[in-house]
Amino acid sequence: MARSTLPDIEIPGQTLYELLFGELDDADLDRVALIDGPSGDETTYRALIAQIDSLAGALAARGLAVGDRVGILCPNIPAFATVFHGVLRAGGTATTVNTLYTRDEIAAQLSGAGASWLFTISPLLPQAEAAAADAGIPADRLVVIDGAPGHPSLRDLLFDRAAPPEVDFDPATHLAVLPYSSGTTGHPKGVMLTHRNLVANVLQCEQIIPLERDDRVLAVLPFFHIYGMSVLLDFALLKRAALVTMPRFDLADFLGTVATQRCTWLFIAPPIAVALAKHPLVAESDLSSVKVVFSGAAPLDRALATAVAERLGCTVCQGYGMTETSPVTHVIPVGRDDVDRSSIGFALPNTECRVVDPESGRDVKVPRRGRGPSAPGELLIRGPQVMSGYLHDDEATARTIEPDGWLHTGDIATVDSAGVYTIVDRLKELIKYKGYQVAPAVLEAVLLAHPLIADAAVIGVPDDDGQEVPKAFVVRRAQDAGTTGTGLDEESVMAWVAERVAPHEKVRLVEFVDLIPKSSSGKILRKDLRARRGRHAALV
Repeated sequence: MARSTLPDIEIPGQTLYELLFGELDDADLDRVALIDGPSGDETTYRALIAQIDSLAGALAARGLAVGDRVGILCPNIPAFATVFHGVLRAGGTATTVNTLYTRDEIAAQLSGAGASWLFTISPLLPQAEAAAADAGIPADRLVVIDGAPGHPSLRDLLFDRAAPPEVDFDPATHLAVLPYSSGTTGHPKGVMLTHRNLVANVLQCEQIIPLERDDRVLAVLPFFHIYGMSVLLDFALLKRAALVTMPRFDLADFLGTVATQRCTWLFIAPPIAVALAKHPLVAESDLSSVKVVFSGAAPLDRALATAVAERLGCTVCQGYGMTETSPVTHVIPVGRDDVDRSSIGFALPNTECRVVDPESGRDVKVPRRGRGPSAPGELLIRGPQVMSGYLHDDEATARTIEPDGWLHTGDIATVDSAGVYTIVDRLKELIKYKGYQVAPAVLEAVLLAHPLIADAAVIGVPDDDGQEVPKAFVVRRAQDAGTTGTGLDEESVMAWVAERVAPHEKVRLVEFVDLIPKSSSGKILRKDLRARRGRHAALV
């Protein structure tokens, strides 16, 4: 067991609202908090807090009680901050929903979380309205932020001009958010994160991520994802920086927004790093304002990090975390050029780590100085940012968190004598596609519903840029075996899946096989599939 090399900090018993907005002077209140990237419209901290308080009052007046669950299906726009923090200010619990989800996926999350309200925008209303109906959410509690007939708008709620409610709950136990994660294996589960979890993590980040008041942070990573929610939306507001929101990633718009708004920090996932390193548009753009590119959500290769740093003339570093840890546990400090860029750096304050041999369960020995990294083992984490568990899933919680608080990450890591950790592999079966979690079990269930598929398995494989994509191994039903050009082919398999899942969950490669290798207990032997070098369809 090893504690962080950084000194512990005190975690106050505050709500997230109290931490972020409780102590602003006039100078802070008149600073710009949010900038809408496409339009350039600005929102000051004063205006943001007024909107948050008004929304909290309106929700309480319309029946929202402490502990009620509220779905948020919304891209990165300034109003997201108002809705998210307004829900928390009223004592509600926000469950943020992937904007790429299908009707069925949205409904499943809303029902699983027990949501009684849903906020969305008009372009997403068709799937939102259908999903809300499936989940039993009435039309007057489906709020269309920018307005739509038959539903309240955000403006309607703000114009209620209701005073924010007096709420009383324990920040250490009261759920602030319910993001959904597939955890170390299986189907998406509601991750129970308290106000204390979120407060702790932004304060832990403050000790090692030197964001400053005059920085402008590009917010293209989605706020519905824990990385965007905590590291961008909450941490940037804590530091009184300005968040420049982008509703979706488009490289030309991304580069133009950086240049126009003079963004100084870019929080990204590795696929954006690939574009920054290789795309010719980058050479035509003024990115001279960029000081730091900070990567997360999936591993960043050393060569790619170096290429971005050299091309942009900035610092590139990465961090590590999980939805289950609010999310950050490790960071490479800015300015520590001696730390390997392919590592995840040091543990945050108040964070304990273990590297455990998966076979024996014993802690791996940390080497002495100058002897290189330790043997690999599963990384376990303990700290105030660790979730309280999975919603309505005691069995999965018990598998993930030990009775003494140690959380199993499912990732295989090494550690050196200086306390630098490196992720080298992972036990878990999740695929990280462009920073999004893709559960093989979900895609396998979709594949097995096809009438011409007898068996199927899905793994992650690297594409030409070294990023992970979902690949399906498919066994045809006997009557379709050997068919070429008609019936079940690679394109039809990918189309079948694409019609039933979110875009980031699509199968990108297909290989037909005679059988899926399995253990005597029926478990898919994914390592055998990873060892194959068979024919497959081109990337799509």
